[in-house]
Amino acid sequence: MPSHVALLRGINVGGHNRVAMADLRAVLTALGHTEVATYIQSGNAVFRSARDDNAALAGELERALSHELGVSARVVVLSAAELRGAVAGNPYPEPAEPKTLHAVFRVGELEPAALDAVDAAVRAADQSGSGEHARIVGRTLYLHTPGGLGRSALAVRLARAGGPLAATAASTCRNWATVRRLLTMCVAGPG
Repeated sequence: MPSHVALLRGINVGGHNRVAMADLRAVLTALGHTEVATYIQSGNAVFRSARDDNAALAGELERALSHELGVSARVVVLSAAELRGAVAGNPYPEPAEPKTLHAVFRVGELEPAALDAVDAAVRAADQSGSGEHARIVGRTLYLHTPGGLGRSALAVRLARAGGPLAATAASTCRNWATVRRLLTMCVAGPG
């Protein structure tokens, strides 16, 4: 069964940083990983690795993507156990529409300034009555946006400089349907 999940940030968006999933699989395989499988075009891969240093695996993949494909993309690598923990740690009940719940996976813990930014953004969302909410559990930020992420004022606040969704943040966001599918792929193995 796959032991890791790689999540690429900012690829195949608006015609920029194009990465074919076959190329992503080839890069992961060339790095010595096995049981490689991808899911949709947004840069999600599961794979088996003999190594368990997620930061080293992410850095290695970032360098390989740049060298082999000419693409600069931030990568977050989670072990399958960490992904299971993130699913189990979901502070929100399973939504009727899984695309309204997002998990923002981080490379490391949020700094105090980013924690303050999340608190301020959540307070503003509460005051607006939007029904949007965010909560941090470990290195994962859970973002519930009943009206959709694209129309979320909370997401906009979190994407401002210093926030956990900022373009420079060491994180990447996936909707709950994708998170659940990746977990299934880790349990079932490549299809």
